[in-house]
Amino acid sequence: MGGPLDGLLLDITGWRPGEIDDGVSLLTELGQFGPGGRALYDPRPGNSARWDWSGDSP
Repeated sequence: MGGPLDGLLLDITGWRPGEIDDGVSLLTELGQFGPGGRALYDPRPGNSARWDWSGDSP
């Protein structure tokens, strides 16, 4: 929810729980840092089916 990837679907089929339990850093051209930047998303407390944007990273 929120951030540069809001509304886009990410298929995480086959990802291990350890890869996503604490959040993910996803490559995107849509964030604050443009091509090569990353959008940071964390599972929502109490509802791990929803993810919230926590910021962008170079």
